Formats: sequence, structure tokens, C-alpha cells
Amino acid sequence: MARNAAPKDKPYKLADSGGLYLYVAPTGLRSWRMKFRFQGKEKLLTFGPYPDVPLSKARQKRDEARRQLREHDDPSGARKKSKEAKEAERIARAQKMTFEQFARTWHEVQAPRWAPVHAKDVITSLDRDVFPDLGPLAMDEIDAPTVLATLRKIEARGSIETARRMRQRISAVFSYAISEGVATYDPAAIVMKALKPLPKKGKQPALTRLDDLRGVLLAAEASGATPVTKLASRLLALTSVRPAVVRGVEWAEFEEIDWTGDFIGPMLPIWRVPAARMKLILDRKDEEAFDHVVPLSHQAVDVLRQVRRLTGRGKLVFPGQRHAHRPLSENAIGYLYNRVGYHGRHVPHGWRAAFSTIMNERHRPDRAIIDMMLAHVPKDKVEAAYNRAQHMARRRALAQDWADMLMEGLPPAGALLDGPRR
Repeated sequence: MARNAAPKDKPYKLADSGGLYLYVAPTGLRSWRMKFRFQGKEKLLTFGPYPDVPLSKARQKRDEARRQLREHDDPSGARKKSKEAKEAERIARAQKMTFEQFARTWHEVQAPRWAPVHAKDVITSLDRDVFPDLGPLAMDEIDAPTVLATLRKIEARGSIETARRMRQRISAVFSYAISEGVATYDPAAIVMKALKPLPKKGKQPALTRLDDLRGVLLAAEASGATPVTKLASRLLALTSVRPAVVRGVEWAEFEEIDWTGDFIGPMLPIWRVPAARMKLILDRKDEEAFDHVVPLSHQAVDVLRQVRRLTGRGKLVFPGQRHAHRPLSENAIGYLYNRVGYHGRHVPHGWRAAFSTIMNERHRPDRAIIDMMLAHVPKDKVEAAYNRAQHMARRRALAQDWADMLMEGLPPAGALLDGPRR
């Protein structure tokens, strides 16, 4: 019967017995089906295509369905039970995964949402501070005291902020596990109040007299540091951006610079720091961020032209000494200032305080614009959104005024190319 069932213009059925029949579609598809009624409702079972499912197998499935009906059980519910069993098996397999295995799965899911540098930082920090203790444990073996013991080790080395960040990341892994049905509670959430409080931050050491500031640059640039570090220090001083902004800058962030000559037009070029990078640096993950636009003085452009001779073939403006694809060490400029006698007197972040102090004294009516140049976020977010692209002409004038004052008596950036290149 089934072997000789040829397709027709319309679908048709070939009955067997006990409600079983062969359904033949116009396309030639043949499948075993069974209609039945359960609790007054007509339902349909499909047992599979012929010849993959032979008549003998289809009859076995029919008989099993009829047995379930005699026991007042819905045969179609067996599939649901099968799905539930498969889900239970999936959860059981996941519960056997170690914390490290599950954390890496969580990281793979989250990484596309993050900036690459942040994604790398997350997994590196887990490798360093969490996996040695929690990594080999199953999810249900980790309780609050176990998490706290791991975080206490981080606190013991003085890394209070890092311990709090690790608690957040452990908690995120457990939240993901709860969503997947693998865990029932988050032990990292409970320990939050048991961690040491963050120490109050004091003011960053900063010199605020122009003669002293020139002294910092002269001493740093007369040292044996590499030209890349010296030029990074000078650009930091000229632009007063945060040190992390300088460390991670890429050549693609600069606009309107003529790299081939010495000419700079009446409109100063700009440095556009992408919103995503600013958001990461400021650690404002839940706030809207905007590109930070930095007008570049003639002296800042000179720095960039000189460093381009050293690193222009790569992506980063200031790569590290060992790896061209990694930015300059976050301690490179600070250690340089310490070595030349400014330990406890002036730090890389101090250029921001110096710029703010001197320029506010010199240009009191421009206080709001100076804050904007420092990328300070106004309390009024509507004002921040409205003003982010305003006052560029005045900002260019202030940037050039600061550079002219600071660089008075200092050699051009080209003089910093002497010495070891990397």
C-alpha cells in the first residue's frame, strides 16, 4: 500500500487500522499520522515519513498512543515530556561545568557588546584574580564565604577597587547561570557589604605655576626615556586630557592634519576621541556618552608629526616598548616624572589641574568652556547634550593660548627624537 502510493493533485489518505493512516502530499511526501480525540478535542499525531518509518514501526507507535489513551493520558504530551527531559539533561550538564567554564561561556556571550579592550580586561582579570580559587569548583559548590575568601586575597594586596570590580563580575556570571537554570542564587551579591570600603581619594599632586610646569617637561625630556614616552608626555601636557586618553589614542582619531608639511590653517585641527572610548575611560557604563573633541594647538600638531615618524605605520600613536599592538604602559609617564625628581609633586593627571587653575585665573568668563575642554560632565544632562559641539572657536583660541604659554622657551618636538626609538 504505502510503497505504491503515488502523489496526486490534492493530498489524500490511505487508511490502515486503529486510526493510523498514510498521508500523501502532492509533493510526494508520505507520512504516518493518527487522529484521536482527547477530552473532547480532536488531535493529530505524526509518526514520521515513509519509508524512514516503516509500517511496522508506525503500528507500534499507534499501539503505544492507544495504550496512553486507555490510561487517560494525552499521547501528544509525551513529546512535551521528552522536551522537558532534554531540558533537564541540558541543565544537568551545565551544572557539572566548573565556574571557569561557565564564566568563559558568559564572557563569549557578553563580549560583542563591549569594546575590545574592555572585553580583554574582563577575562584577563578573571584569569588573574578569580579562576585560581573559584575556577575548578562547580557552580553549586560556591557559597558566599568562598567568594569572600577570594575577594579578601585581592583586598590584602591593597587593591580595594579591584576586589569590588571582581565581585561584580562574579555576580554577573551567577546572574547568567540563574537565567540559564543552572544556579538558584548569587553568592557574590550577599558579600557586597562585607567588602572593605573604597578609600577616599585625595587630590592628585599637581604643580600650578607655569615655570614649575615647564621644569617638569624640561627634566622629563632631558632624561633617557624613549622618544615615544617623551612625546606622549608633551601631548598630555598640551591637551590636558586624561592620561588614558593619550595612551590609547589611534591615528584614525585625528582630523584635518596635513601630515606632509608644516602648514596649519587658521582653523586648528581636532582630535575626536570616540564616545565608546570615553565611556570606558570614565567608567560610566550606564550613561550616554559623546565624542570628546579636542582642539589641537600648533605645538600639539608638531608633537604628532614627530611621533608619526616613529609609529605611523601602526594603529596606535603611542605603542608600548615590547608590543606594538598594545598601548604605552599606564605607568610610563608617571614613572618618568618620579625618576626626574617630581615624585609626590606632579603626576600625569596633574596637567588637568594645572590647565584648569591657570586658564580659569587668566580667562574667568570662560569657566564653562574650560570645563568642557576638560570633558567634565555637567550636572544638567540636557545642557551636556546641547553644548557638546558648541564654542569651538573659543576652545581653539584657549588651546592655542595654553600651548603658547606652556611651551615658551622649550625646544620643538623634533628635538625629542634623539635617543632610543622604542
